[in-house]
Amino acid sequence: MGEFVRLEVEAGVGTIRLERPPVNALNDQVQRELAAVAREASERDDVRAVILYGGEKTFAGGADIKEMAARSYVEMSSFGADLSNSLTALAEIPKPTVAAITGYALGGGLELALTADRRVVGDNVKVGQPEIQLGIIPGAGGTQRLARLIGPSKAKDLVYTGRFVKADEALAIGLVDEVVAPDDVYAAAHKWAAQFAGGPAVALKAAKAAIDGGLDMDLRNGLKLETNLFVALWATEDQRNGMQSFIENGPGKATFEGR
Repeated sequence: MGEFVRLEVEAGVGTIRLERPPVNALNDQVQRELAAVAREASERDDVRAVILYGGEKTFAGGADIKEMAARSYVEMSSFGADLSNSLTALAEIPKPTVAAITGYALGGGLELALTADRRVVGDNVKVGQPEIQLGIIPGAGGTQRLARLIGPSKAKDLVYTGRFVKADEALAIGLVDEVVAPDDVYAAAHKWAAQFAGGPAVALKAAKAAIDGGLDMDLRNGLKLETNLFVALWATEDQRNGMQSFIENGPGKATFEGR
């Protein structure tokens, strides 16, 4: 367990919680701790789904600008690669993930949220990629994951202008998936994640690998990836249990072991 980032696990749901007041800025230590908990969440069998959460007040305000401003080009070459790799480790958690966003998610904070499969926000949040206002661009997924999520034209608007986006617009353009009252953000994210606690873990892992991997391929190779992952599930206990339960009891009643 790190000083600023920790993994809490209850009933199959793991919560990756950031606690670096006042705004959860992503400095060197935070990015290292994020990478560490991403590996832990990936490896633990008792974690079936993951919530990214920055607390009740704010999700994450981005990188630590004071720390970054003092760095040389050589130093930033190392930090930039490490930050990108840390967020990629979160994106590659082979389980359903959801970001529970309160307050705001800006710059690196939005890039952190983009690593999740789903984003739940309070109706008072603001999100954005304001790096252009500092004379730089997003450097940890804000030009790549954002464009893949909402399309290049909308991504360019947000990145070029650096403007803040309110919850209603973020929902309309597909940047977030659910808007709730501010006090209900974590509960709504937990409700979504908890449905996978007893799910077929291997099949869920395959589904995520097929969707995410396919986005990096042309359709023909994506379909080959899908077929290989689909067929491989016939080596699992969950496939046998799921199909036998369907035959005997109908849909939606199977008990899965995650094997």
